[in-house]
Amino acid sequence: MMLHIPAVIDTAQLKIMQTALQQADFVDGRLSAGPTARQVKHNQELDPGGRIASDLGKIMVGNLYNNETFRKAALPYRIAAPLFARYDKSMHYGEHIDDPVMGGDTQRFRCDLAVTLFLNDPQDYQGGELVVRTPFGEQRCKFPAGDIVLYPASSLHQVAAIESGQRLVGVAWVQSMVRDPAKREILYDLANARDQLAGDETQADAFSQVDHAYTNLVRMWAEV
Repeated sequence: MMLHIPAVIDTAQLKIMQTALQQADFVDGRLSAGPTARQVKHNQELDPGGRIASDLGKIMVGNLYNNETFRKAALPYRIAAPLFARYDKSMHYGEHIDDPVMGGDTQRFRCDLAVTLFLNDPQDYQGGELVVRTPFGEQRCKFPAGDIVLYPASSLHQVAAIESGQRLVGVAWVQSMVRDPAKREILYDLANARDQLAGDETQADAFSQVDHAYTNLVRMWAEV
């Protein structure tokens, strides 16, 4: 499942993040890439060990956990510390697939889902679309600042070359409590159905049945 979720970061927090990124130092993005991705990665990233990256990462992760749609779709068990990337003219990230396992020796996690947070608006740059291959064809993503796109980390994807302007994004990876993407999609649909029934006294029995099914399927499928 691939999902666009609008307005995950509000305007005030976006301003803080954008100001910090404009004042920060960036390094070659290939430093954080695996051997295969390093050959096709051409961007710059905020030093992941620095204070600014840590502070911005806390804002991004906190807002992800606080977003109900994200929680229902991802069922997050662990969210990796985000990376913050800058793409200037001619920069791009060729087609690649994310590593299946990430993290250091003591903090390894399975990479089920990828998240891209757009930190500036589409009119600020030409090109630069996130292009994800899906069973339904290529999806080209370029959304307003504050929006995210959530997609399977197993997907082939790329960032098209920047023709002009500058693209700013935060990226993170999620280990879900539910490994199987088909099961996650079933749970997402059930959670939405349950929410639509909630509060409607005429649908109390239906709500109870859907809630019962959802809860026990999570119990059956979750890995924690």
